[in-house]
Amino acid sequence: MGNDDLPTLELAFPGPERDRGVAAIVSGQKTALTGLLEIYEHAGEAVPAPGQRFSVLDSQGLAAATIELVDVRVVPMKEIDDDFARAEGRGYSDVAQWRAAHEEFFRSDDVSAYLGHTPVIDDDTLVVAERFRTVEPEHSGDR
Repeated sequence: MGNDDLPTLELAFPGPERDRGVAAIVSGQKTALTGLLEIYEHAGEAVPAPGQRFSVLDSQGLAAATIELVDVRVVPMKEIDDDFARAEGRGYSDVAQWRAAHEEFFRSDDVSAYLGHTPVIDDDTLVVAERFRTVEPEHSGDR
């Protein structure tokens, strides 16, 4: 596939949560993802830009899909809307469900251990809201 040179993207942490997210990307259900800006800052990583491509890794660390970012915004959590929440492909019916799930994850033991503290998550918490398209595997219309 020759995508070895692509930066990698890892959803959540290895396990069922990542597996569900990767499956939703591969199936075409998931076309958006949200990151906590503080995690990027802690990692010393720049916020990605539209046009960038990433190899999405599964729980085994293998490339499962290639995505291309089409829109990236850094916004307070209160600006995420129902449309974006549904594009996350996790079956959220509205932004309230999205918010509950993301607050739980951002405050999780894994994230707190990574950051060295539990982040403050409220209306004004900055998140990186990314919309993307799946480049590989390509989705043909014959299914």
